[in-house]
Amino acid sequence: MPSSSALAPFLEKIHRHRQSYREERLRSAFALAADLYAGKEHWTGDPLVEHALGVIDILLPFQPDEDTVVACLFQHALETKTMTLDHLEERCGPVVRSLVSSIHLLSHVTLRDRRRSIEDLRLMLLGVTDDIRVLLVILADRCEVLHHLEKLPSADCKRIAREVLGLFAPVAARLGIHTLKQRLELLAFPIVYPSDAESIAEQFAELHERYGEFLTEVAQILQAELKAASVDAAVDCREKQPYSVFTKMRAKSLSHIEKLHDLFALRVIVSEPAECYQTLGVLHRLGRPVANRFKDYIALPKPNGYQSLHTTIARLPGVPEGVLVEAQVRTHAMHREAEYGIAAHWSYKEGGAAERAKLQQVLSAQHAVKEEGRSRTLADHIFVLTPKGDIVELPEGATPLDFAFQIHTTLGLAFRSARVNGVIAPIDHALENGDIIEIQTHASPKPSPEWMQLLKMASSRSRLKRYLYSLNRAQFVAAGRTLVNAELNKHRLSPLDPDLTLLRAYDGRILSFADREDILMKIGQGSEKPASLLLNLDKLRLPSIANAPLKAPRTRRRDDRIVEMEDGVPMPYRFAKCCKPQEKDHPDLLGFITRTGDVSLHVKACRMVKNANPERRVGVRWGRNES
Repeated sequence: MPSSSALAPFLEKIHRHRQSYREERLRSAFALAADLYAGKEHWTGDPLVEHALGVIDILLPFQPDEDTVVACLFQHALETKTMTLDHLEERCGPVVRSLVSSIHLLSHVTLRDRRRSIEDLRLMLLGVTDDIRVLLVILADRCEVLHHLEKLPSADCKRIAREVLGLFAPVAARLGIHTLKQRLELLAFPIVYPSDAESIAEQFAELHERYGEFLTEVAQILQAELKAASVDAAVDCREKQPYSVFTKMRAKSLSHIEKLHDLFALRVIVSEPAECYQTLGVLHRLGRPVANRFKDYIALPKPNGYQSLHTTIARLPGVPEGVLVEAQVRTHAMHREAEYGIAAHWSYKEGGAAERAKLQQVLSAQHAVKEEGRSRTLADHIFVLTPKGDIVELPEGATPLDFAFQIHTTLGLAFRSARVNGVIAPIDHALENGDIIEIQTHASPKPSPEWMQLLKMASSRSRLKRYLYSLNRAQFVAAGRTLVNAELNKHRLSPLDPDLTLLRAYDGRILSFADREDILMKIGQGSEKPASLLLNLDKLRLPSIANAPLKAPRTRRRDDRIVEMEDGVPMPYRFAKCCKPQEKDHPDLLGFITRTGDVSLHVKACRMVKNANPERRVGVRWGRNES
């Protein structure tokens, strides 16, 4: 357990950034977290308390509120298995409970869920919560992770850094949190692309050797010119970040960083929007603006709220020949928005209506993300966790029973009870984002028909319905057989035989015996009508049902004789080889439906038909060929 000496620097540091924290609450939360995490390590190998304090340290420039600081201390509390959300709410309040629940869920996004695409994971980060504090903690946590990868295998380090570049940094960019985006990219880039990072560093070193540190001098010249124009401005300079250089060079197939136009930049911060345009005039007077390189993001802000004037200048005083410099001009308020993005408003609950409306507008713009030309939203979905930390996506309002069926049909059918966040919950309990669900089961399936009313997901109801029907399959098949036989009798057709031969050829397909029984089961359940069945039988087309005129019941010729079916429906037939009735003079005939669906014709006295199944018998007679 950390000594009490760790508490003093912790309190001093956070009070330096914000004065409204209640020291007594922070002391109590720190003591509880230190006791809870005693002897436990983060998956990077660092003590859990140290990791939590590191995340808070990254967040402090954003001036987090008191609940966020406490939630940072307990972001790993649920992993200890000794702290539940209810217990946390008792000690720290409902806001901290909500924050920790969402942070715990989203912290598993890349650690556990490998089956989702990067874009799906971005959607989860942006769509699971409308509380910016959760996203800030997640991004700061990933920054802290990147600082402490030395104890992990090289392959794990590269995977984590790759996910930062593909997932976390783009989310920070979408939210306009420039400082965290740059910090994430700066730490992850050399891990994922070590040779490219080294090459870009060497090329920068070459430029420094050739041109010297000219940017500082240019910034001083510009500041003096602005002062002469009565503009009170702060001017600083920067070089383009290595990862941004890398992505732009790759996109444009460039071989050297010197070919980029925005490699060097000046940032001018003034007090009023009008001074931004006044500064722009000074810049364009000192140098030559490059055509098509001017952007007015003050008049037309970016979707994430970013505002600035951008222009690229050639021939600025103090800049080497042929080198272009990008200038960004903004007010102090715009600068805070640019650096902290949506996080500049994360204390909106303490602010006015205008600030709350602005935050909700920016968040709403992030919830719908374009992917492959179509809009996707997660507004009606929640994400919960299994005890092992796997993420399960469910519709809003889903129950523990839905969760069980979503994991596996067998788990749902054997459902006995559920624990949600360690507490027994009712079967119809509405789950929330971040809930941890553990299912207890019976030794064998014991579903109830009443579950049909409790399940919110159509797929879950369908699985339960199929199982309940399968329990009464024999009764439904028998009922279906009765209904089909009644329909056949209505049309003076022979009833079904035990092998359901009549159903063998159905709608152009050859059905197995189980498939034939499935058809009867659906009819017995009432989901299909017997009349529609007869219309789809390949071996049986009823003229009366098909609204076709009745034709003469004639089939194959045999000199001046034909064979007719007594029920009037033509069916394919063949003469049996055992008694050869076609070679005799008008013998009495018997017909039997074979397994292939046609009729085998025998002489009535044939010994081969004495033990034949009577249910397969079809009435046949000789007829006259009128032609």
